[in-house]
Amino acid sequence: MKFIYGKQDWLTFERGEETCFLMTNGLGGFCSLTAIGSCARNEHGLLMACEYAPNRRVQMIQRLEDTLTLDGRTVPLSSQDFEDHAAREDGRVYQAGSTFRDYPQWTYQVQGTEVVKRAALMPGENTVALIYEIDNRSRSEAVLRVTPHLRFVPKGEELLPGQRFVLERDRVSSNGRTLYFRTNGETISLPQALRGAFHFSQDAMDGKPAAGWAVVNHCIELTVPAGESRVLEAVYGMTQPLPAAAEVFSRLEAQNRALERRAGFGDGAARALVRAAGQFLSRRESTGGHTILAGFPFFEDWGRDTMIALPGCLLSTGRYEEARSVLETFLAYERDGLVPNLFPEGGEEPRYNTADAALLLVNCVWLYWKKTGDTAFVEKAFPVLERIAAAYRRGTRHAIRMDSDGLISAGEGLDQVTWMDVCVDGILPTPRHGKPVEINAYWYNALCILRELAPLAGADGAGYAALSEKVKESFGQKFWMEDKGHLRDVISGTDADEQLRCNQIWAVSMPFSVLPPERERRVVEAVFQALYTPYGLRTLDPSDGEFEPFYGGDRLKRDLAYHQGTVWAFPLGGYYLAYLKVNGNSQRSRDIVRRQLEAISSALREGCAGQLPEIYDGRDPVMSKGCFAQAWSVGELLRVYEVLEALEKGGTSTWTTAC
Repeated sequence: MKFIYGKQDWLTFERGEETCFLMTNGLGGFCSLTAIGSCARNEHGLLMACEYAPNRRVQMIQRLEDTLTLDGRTVPLSSQDFEDHAAREDGRVYQAGSTFRDYPQWTYQVQGTEVVKRAALMPGENTVALIYEIDNRSRSEAVLRVTPHLRFVPKGEELLPGQRFVLERDRVSSNGRTLYFRTNGETISLPQALRGAFHFSQDAMDGKPAAGWAVVNHCIELTVPAGESRVLEAVYGMTQPLPAAAEVFSRLEAQNRALERRAGFGDGAARALVRAAGQFLSRRESTGGHTILAGFPFFEDWGRDTMIALPGCLLSTGRYEEARSVLETFLAYERDGLVPNLFPEGGEEPRYNTADAALLLVNCVWLYWKKTGDTAFVEKAFPVLERIAAAYRRGTRHAIRMDSDGLISAGEGLDQVTWMDVCVDGILPTPRHGKPVEINAYWYNALCILRELAPLAGADGAGYAALSEKVKESFGQKFWMEDKGHLRDVISGTDADEQLRCNQIWAVSMPFSVLPPERERRVVEAVFQALYTPYGLRTLDPSDGEFEPFYGGDRLKRDLAYHQGTVWAFPLGGYYLAYLKVNGNSQRSRDIVRRQLEAISSALREGCAGQLPEIYDGRDPVMSKGCFAQAWSVGELLRVYEVLEALEKGGTSTWTTAC
């Protein structure tokens, strides 16, 4: 699926900045600009390198200033807004179109001259390549000038006071870093000068600092005689030797075609999601293994996000070796029955502040085994899985412990240990201390898995079977509300207990369901009626007095709305799998899901081309917000496409099991 944009998509400058593209390099680095080639966020950049995979990112080249000179008249091809708005670069008016599949392409037309610009990020390297094809059909020579705007600072930081950039023959140095380049154009030294203050419109919408500066100290020029065509190439990277520009493009294309072939999806949207999933996999320097980055441009690799994203992003796409590598890292870092929620680099200790990641790790080991039959891995992993279960039973950090009824209680003080984890200025917008519904669904699922895996590891699973039955009985007694027809969100003795939230969908969609079939059906219907949207599930029933319909404003306003009604894309996967399950995977249910999934094709075109976002507004989800590319959103929808295509081929769902 190629994403094609035309002038109607940048009818105004503001509309042109609503959509961006993303390329990543498998190291944590990335390239991301808008559909009109501007930076609408401080985190946008032509080359956001990563010095130590996957988290030590450095913004090397923020953007390019492109101009075309014809008949003594110079016009901008690039676009960028500035704080005063009057100085806006508006190359958008000359932009005829843009496309994105593996990489972005922009087409400009000026007085009989056409310029086609492409950019690509080299897999496995901090290297970006540019190709400009100039077809000069005018009666005068054309001069294309490309001026990189440089920063050489860690992601999110500003230029240093007095920061100097030194240009040599084939490199630029600043702030202890060197950027090499090669080009077939003429390199022209420029007096070092500041460019800015740029206006970042998307940051402004989010209540973040919305201004930034960069430096120029050189440009690249190519002159094209009247009636002739020329190609300008430029490659910038942090290591030598630099590849030819064409090699960068061919490597990126080859990588994506290989991913698509391995996954084997027939649906065009599914193939786009396969490419999207590949953007999140990164090498981890500290362990020598792989990891899954939670989202771009903001997030690093989070344990919870990884365990939710892994089944779809890696298992549904046939990347079993990478999945095993990720799982081995988390198994190795288990402590006190928990696994890291965050892996900081630089010798700091990981953060173990999550009640669900360890239980979801058990689930991922099960799903990996179901896909691969890798019994040797199960034997290696099983002792860790047993330690997790034992720690949850006796009690561990953050007040995570099993109660006398077999259910898991978690959280105390300002700890937020479920995925609804906001704590801002000492405020807990969604305090879920007590027994959260999804944690206990995961707990039951983990016990069933341990029962099933025990024989493979030469262990006795009878104790897990007995405990799972106790958990199932207690869950049905304490979470089910017959009068409302759905589950409590949490058992805490507060008014929040009976709120209708999306968390209960995982009590139906996990491989081992804790509910009987009739209650499963009622949960699915309750979720659909109050929480379903084509782009995700609401986090809270709109009829609830605490419902916040809009996500925006300053940090406090955003965080207060984050889980109080905001639509999240990733629970949609659990909903669709649950809906198919309770309807016996019937043809009618598959047709309905297929029809509802058509909205995903639209979502893939908005926000970030070919990606799915973190969130939307709760009242009327239209425009994506938050992280514009989110791993678990992509992974959970890939699982749905996998099930649909398997069923259509006469197979069965690999994601649900009777217990």
